[in-house]
Amino acid sequence: MRTNFVLVDFENVQPDNFRLLNGHPIKIKVFLGSNQAKIPIDMARILQQYGPNAEYIQIEGSGCNALDFHIAYYIGRLAGENPDAFFHVISKDTGFDPLIKHLKGKKIFCQRSPSIADIPLVKSADSKSFPEKFDTLVGNLAKRKTGKPRTMETLRSTIKALFSNQLAIGELDALIEQLKKRGAIKVDDGKVQYDF
Repeated sequence: MRTNFVLVDFENVQPDNFRLLNGHPIKIKVFLGSNQAKIPIDMARILQQYGPNAEYIQIEGSGCNALDFHIAYYIGRLAGENPDAFFHVISKDTGFDPLIKHLKGKKIFCQRSPSIADIPLVKSADSKSFPEKFDTLVGNLAKRKTGKPRTMETLRSTIKALFSNQLAIGELDALIEQLKKRGAIKVDDGKVQYDF
């Protein structure tokens, strides 16, 4: 199963909903600025439950984008060690977006989300009914500008990953059929075209 690294830009976002990550294959890294000496006790208690899968990384020194560069370094290092991992940068800082676009071009799974609740893994796990799962899938595919799966094989893998390989038997095929039925995709000789 794919490991998901959640890299929190604590200078930019101070999440209070780490509990949403329970039950997922997650490793959490909270990046703190050099002047951030205190962490809310509730957050520390929740992160302790993750044991060695959660850690604080306090950067040394300060400067424009210093913390962002540390996050970029860790993504590179961890991607080399875990080539199939998915990286979730939790930050409202859109300055990460060019880096993430570059990483996706290098086949490194990475996404920036403004909050933990916006992580696709969390959203998809919270989707209980088939219509909610379908809406989650359509939303995920529609917001991908250039990273849409181009073959049926890749589309199937993408859907499985979106739902953490936790779809019921037959749901994957049903989701694809619903995409076809609603005209969101057209499949010709294994190639997928989109119309959102």
